[in-house]
Amino acid sequence: MTDSSKTKPEIDFYDGAEPTELVITDIEVGTGAEATSGATVDVHYLGVDFVSGEEFDSSWSRNQSTTFPLSGLIKGWQEGIPGMKAGGRRQLVVPPHLAYGPAGGSHRLSGKTLIFVIDLIAVK
Repeated sequence: MTDSSKTKPEIDFYDGAEPTELVITDIEVGTGAEATSGATVDVHYLGVDFVSGEEFDSSWSRNQSTTFPLSGLIKGWQEGIPGMKAGGRRQLVVPPHLAYGPAGGSHRLSGKTLIFVIDLIAVK
């Protein structure tokens, strides 16, 4: 388990229609190492469906942060995490074409706009 002084975030829902492009909002700006597009990141995250608000995934629920190479993640994360600094918290509103593709795809979240709140713990 990675130590993080933060607690599971509450989602502030996006005001307005579902966006067609990635929306990046810094909730808290970090002061640590900056994530780059080729980085591996250690994150805590919460993901909810834009329309229903239903949580579909959360590292907080597992009480353990997760380490990912950005290159292996959805486009919304590949575009939305670089520039973020360790210790920061960022909300990403990710339209389907930057998440799991159009409706009818093979992923259970295909066709959905997703909201993530990501805490960047470390850049590796």
